[in-house]
Parts: sequence; C-alpha cells; structure tokens
Amino acid sequence: MTARVRVAQVVTKFVAGAGGITLRGALALDPDRYAVTILAADGGPLFAQAELAGIDIIRLRHMSPTINPGEDVRGVRELVGHLGADRFDLVHTHSAKAGAIGRIAARRVGTPAIVHSFHGFPFHDFQSPARRAAYIAIERRLGRFTDQFLTDGGAVAAEAVRLRIAPSERIRAIDSPVETNVPTVSPATRAHARRLLGIAPHVPVIGSVGRLDHQKAPEDMVMAIAALGRPDVTMVWVGDGHLRTRVERRIAREGLAGRFVLLGERQDVPALLPGLDVFAMSSLYEGLPCAVVEAMTCGVPVVATAVNSVPEVVVAGKTGLLVPTRDPASLARALAYLLDHTEEAAQMAAEARLRLGGRFRAETLGRDLTAVYELALRRPAAMSPASLASATPASAPQARGPTPPFTGRDNPRASWRP
Repeated sequence: MTARVRVAQVVTKFVAGAGGITLRGALALDPDRYAVTILAADGGPLFAQAELAGIDIIRLRHMSPTINPGEDVRGVRELVGHLGADRFDLVHTHSAKAGAIGRIAARRVGTPAIVHSFHGFPFHDFQSPARRAAYIAIERRLGRFTDQFLTDGGAVAAEAVRLRIAPSERIRAIDSPVETNVPTVSPATRAHARRLLGIAPHVPVIGSVGRLDHQKAPEDMVMAIAALGRPDVTMVWVGDGHLRTRVERRIAREGLAGRFVLLGERQDVPALLPGLDVFAMSSLYEGLPCAVVEAMTCGVPVVATAVNSVPEVVVAGKTGLLVPTRDPASLARALAYLLDHTEEAAQMAAEARLRLGGRFRAETLGRDLTAVYELALRRPAAMSPASLASATPASAPQARGPTPPFTGRDNPRASWRP
C-alpha cells in the first residue's frame, strides 16, 4: 500500500465563500490518495459539516481576518506548531490572510509543496495607491515560494500573471463547485421559498447573499433600492458582518424599514433562492462568486457588478446584466429593467443555466486539485540539485517513507524569513 498524501487546507474563516470552496474541494479529493486536514479560525458554521464528513479539523485561535501585527505573529507561530507537528506533505492556503500566514508557516517548517488559491485579491481600485502597491509587493514575495496557484476564473489568473504575482506556467483557473442541493425555480420551490422568507407570493423580491462588509458594498445596495422607488418591492440580504449596524442605520434613513430585510446567517440559502425574482450583487471586487453561480443554477435572473471574473458567467444582456461598481443609480435601473421585462429576464436565466452546464461540479474540482497537487509535489524534487544534475524527466510522486526531523539546513525553503 502507498502512503496517503497529507494535505493541510488553511482558510481564514470557515464560512460560505472561500470556506465553502475549501470544504467542497476537500470532499472532492480521492480519500484513498489524500488525507485532508482543514485549519481555520474557530467559530465557523461549516465545521459541523466537515466533521460529519470525516475530515480532520484544527480550530485556530489566532487567525484573524483583519490586519493585526501582534495577532498575526501569534497566528504564524500557531500554524508553525500545527504544520510542524503533523508533517504535512502539502499546504494549500486560501484567500489573503490565510494565504500569507499559512505560506510563511509552511515555508518555515519546510513543507515540501505549497499551493495557494486566489478567491479574488486583497488589493483593489478602492484602496490608496500606496496600500495597493504594498499588497501587490507582498503577494509577489509570497509567490516566490509558492509551487502552484489556483484562481476562481480566468480574469483573476490573467491579472495575477500581468502583475507578476504568479508565472504563467504555475497558475490555473478553475471552476469551484457550488452547492449540490440548489433547486430549480418551479411553482412548488417558489412557494416553499416564499414561506421560508415569510413574504407573500405576489410581492416582487430582490435578493443578495454575502457578508455585510466593505467588499460586498451593502450600503450601495440600500441606495439602489431607495433609487428604485418601488414601494411594492422587498429586498432581502442573506448574511451578516461587522457593517450590520451601519447598514441598519442607512436602511432607516432611506425609509426602507420593513422593505429591506437583513436575514442574517442562514443555513437554507439554496432553498430560499427560488423565492427571488432577481438576484443582485453590489460587490466592489470578487473572484468568481459562488452566490451568483448558485442563483443562475437555480434559474434566477442576475444583476451584478462587472468585477474580476464575474463577466465570465454574467454575460451582459445574454445571461444577466452588468453594472459599474459604486453606482447605485445604474444598479437600480438594471433591477427595474429585469423586474419590468419578465420574459426577457426569464430568457437570460434560461441561457445562464444552459451555459453553466456541468462546469461547477465537485468532480471537476477534484480533477483540477489532483492535477495541481501532483504538479506541486513534483516541482520541489524537480528543482533539487540532485534532480538537476541527473536531468531526468520528472515523474509522478512516489509514496514517501517517514520524514526525518526537520532542520533549517536540510530544506532550502526554511532559509527565508519575512
């Protein structure tokens, strides 16, 4: 029998979005080939699902989503302890914070292979030029000791290559799977969703799913619903976050109390989607958001901001409507158009379902992850002095015996310090 490859998947928060992609990726891997452990900040709602599926879990005490130098140093030390003790063959990090802390810790303990997934970028056009430049410089430096990169969508991959964050031969755009239990819109699923929402069948409903934070721009959505000027329309936002109080104040100021409903975190999001007449996204930046793909899978017409890889699935005028960021008036006009042109909206939704096809399935992600993991595991051996001297073609990784105790002298990865 060959030994299984020990994989550590490191994510900041084990919640929907990057956390959901991490979990679905872990489940998609061949359990006979890979033994996966997920490491994430304690308190995420997905831990129970992972444990039920038999995935090993490590809850991190010092993984914070915000920049906090003292906590971040403790976070690196905590991860160094876990990764060093368990001797993982490969560390796969997700998103910005876990990507930085996780890759530094993996390098310090001499993990043989490091993979990083960009679910969007930590830098964007709404930052100061100095902050954006600093984040890009950090990603470039982290990229020097990253064996393989994954991105949600081709546009994100292209940007990483253009900015010299990742070399073209070591980056791959993938389609992360969505929930498998997303129902299709039908009279029965719509009626059930409206009962769950507590909204009458005849009321037009716009919905969004996402955290109440800066990236998702929830206040832009509030302003768009106010600009829509349709007292018959109800807006529901599924998700919570640190901007909740601020958004509630904005809702009250715009006179939308009772018509803009913050549902908070829900575990039944797929069942709620058929109750929407339009799905809306106001994000300032994204990778390729699962929430948009799930709405399309359900058969709900979509309006979204034209950011990053979103236009790869929301094709303007064909599978939905695109609007600029930070433009509530344009968002309101697009929402009004789909509400008022129901036949055209239904045609766009049908075309979206047709074009998605089988792209966002778990088995597709499983194949992609396997291919990238094998390349990452092969690369350090291919770059070692012995392999370069022999100049023999790289082969698939073989089963490894017990790993000798690590010292900084016997692994070149350990020499780098942030």
